[in-house]
Amino acid sequence: MFQKIISSDNSKTTVIIRLMVGAVFLSEGIQKFLFPAIRGAGRFKKMGFPSPEFFGNFVGVFEIACGILLLIGLLTRGAALAMLINMTVAIVVTKIPIAIGESFEPFNLRELNNYGFWSMAHEMRTDFAMWLGSLFLLIKGGGNWSVDNKISKQK
Repeated sequence: MFQKIISSDNSKTTVIIRLMVGAVFLSEGIQKFLFPAIRGAGRFKKMGFPSPEFFGNFVGVFEIACGILLLIGLLTRGAALAMLINMTVAIVVTKIPIAIGESFEPFNLRELNNYGFWSMAHEMRTDFAMWLGSLFLLIKGGGNWSVDNKISKQK
């Protein structure tokens, strides 16, 4: 089972996606602690999450940990799966309300100039890119220049 999780193809270019996805998640996780009112607990409170302090910190720690794992290519598939789930929740909670133009309990619609499909598409561009990047890493693994690849070659 562990061997399957760390297996990877020998692609030398996968590192580009790993660095992009890992760096963004690491940065976003750190910002949840540096700027808790706008990126962490305060944001989760505005969105309508129960226990916003818990969820803000939980997501921040997860993004930091998974961001680091992705950057070094260790347990790449597991970290990518966790971030795929993270981004799916973010899209459902924050972007779907923009598409339909109303809050759905307990999640609150933020105030924008426009609502509907195109507004949602604009607002979710980074989320969608991170979702696809995570999906790519879940499918491909860490690539040639990853700790996963080094470990799997030793066995």
